[in-house]
Amino acid sequence: MIETKSETLLGKLIWVGAPFASVFLLTGPVTDPVNITKLVATGALGGALLLVFLGFGIQDSWKVSRLPIISVIVFNLASLNASINSSSPFLQNLFGTYGRNTGFIAYLALTCIYVGSLMLRSTKSFQRLIQGLIIAGVLNLTYCSYVLLFGDFINWQNPYGSILGLFGNPDFISAFLGIFATTCLTFVMRPGQANWIRLLGIIAFAVSVMEIKKSHAIQGLVVTVAGIALIGYFLVRSKFEKRIIETFYAIVVTAIGVLAIFGTLQKGPFSFVYKRSVSLRGTYWRAGLKMGMDHPFTGVGMDAYGDWYRRARPPIALIDTPGINTTSNASHNVVIDFFAFGGWPLLVAYLALLLFAVISIVKIMRRNRKYDATFVALTSAWACYELQSIISINQIGLALWGWLLSGALVAYEVATRENSFVTEPKSKKPVRIHKQNQVISPTLLAGVGAIIGILVTASPFNADAKFKSALDSRNLNNVENSLTPTFYNFSDSYRFGIAVQTLYNSHFPDLALKYARLGVKFNSENFSAWQQLYSLPNSTEAEKKEAKQNLQRLDPLNPDVTKQ
Repeated sequence: MIETKSETLLGKLIWVGAPFASVFLLTGPVTDPVNITKLVATGALGGALLLVFLGFGIQDSWKVSRLPIISVIVFNLASLNASINSSSPFLQNLFGTYGRNTGFIAYLALTCIYVGSLMLRSTKSFQRLIQGLIIAGVLNLTYCSYVLLFGDFINWQNPYGSILGLFGNPDFISAFLGIFATTCLTFVMRPGQANWIRLLGIIAFAVSVMEIKKSHAIQGLVVTVAGIALIGYFLVRSKFEKRIIETFYAIVVTAIGVLAIFGTLQKGPFSFVYKRSVSLRGTYWRAGLKMGMDHPFTGVGMDAYGDWYRRARPPIALIDTPGINTTSNASHNVVIDFFAFGGWPLLVAYLALLLFAVISIVKIMRRNRKYDATFVALTSAWACYELQSIISINQIGLALWGWLLSGALVAYEVATRENSFVTEPKSKKPVRIHKQNQVISPTLLAGVGAIIGILVTASPFNADAKFKSALDSRNLNNVENSLTPTFYNFSDSYRFGIAVQTLYNSHFPDLALKYARLGVKFNSENFSAWQQLYSLPNSTEAEKKEAKQNLQRLDPLNPDVTKQ
């Protein structure tokens, strides 16, 4: 049985660490204030949870959650296989592309969070997880309200003209607020709930819906409506013993959902929900599916979608949506992303993890028809995340909730079995423990794990900070030093591209050519790198010829790859 002390600590780590990792951003020293900062925070949380799990929870968790743990191992092996066999740079596979950072390291951290959540057993730990989600929601809600009332105090570029939240994107904040609004509603609808909690929940729900509308992103509305429908099902199920009523409710909701799906395709009475971005996603999905089908056992590599998009996009993408010059580095569908990244092995492993969450939900529902607010909150939030994940990009601050909730649902099924719940001790009497645990405590392991997690994930942050500092200094030596590769200052196609453009505009054509050459050497699959080499006036004829050949290889459907 899992030791109470370690399980309690793990619950507290999630309570504090998950909302912190989800909302953490830093605008001053780096060019990317959102993704690389959340990667470091997620790495710290994942490292802490993993070491506590390995030290104090693996035996018990292996007995009751063997298949989910095996699936996590397979997922990481498939990710590593994709990274090793990718034609894109290995370092890019490890840390991901600029502005995404969803490479092997990011998913390793997320799977660590998943296995850590399998240790949860006490009611309070599950409640702390939900409280953590609510804390992250309140912080985003407050920040967005301030922006709408007084303007944005965060100094970052906002090309969208909408609220960004602490995720830096209107789609992401819209989706997260939908998840948050749904979670609040689960406690508003809880029978016997205190009136003051119900009032706060209603206010939070109303403000969330208002801010979702202000984001001008449809994701949040879709997620919120789906969440309301799911909570309604649990309420109907708890109030009526006759299954025919809940079946009728499920049929009606499903029919409306199907009509809404047809509406996104401009068919049926709900065609008003269609947005042009739906057509864009269709193209991105088709490209991602082609990548996976063409590389069934390895995929194209972790976070390598952008390197392959031009080769995989359908012909209609050049003449209709999104257009010949519009590209993407993600399929806007997490499931398809995994298929593109790692082929069938990665896809099957990920779907298995989702299936275990679904099986856990079904098992709990079979045992209990009452309205269990904790279970409804976990299930509704998880379902809302999974819904948005099939129409959006896997942003780290959002993704950690999906992985955390998936593991928590498996753990909740185990915890709610007869006599399985762990109660936290009320007294502070000393507990007899094994001799080795007197030295290696859960707190020590968590601290060591957090440090390891930070060290493993800090490379993109360090490289970006060093590059930004060099550019701000306007010192040529600093710029060149910032482009010298080390593990904590790894090369990156984005930085090479910015450096080439900056050096050429600053009248250093020879240095611009030097780094353009290094750019294509670093990543020969990067279209923009070859385009830069081709366009530089001082590149040789042989280089221009080679660049054109590679541009045609990377974008075979484009009739004029040299046109920018």
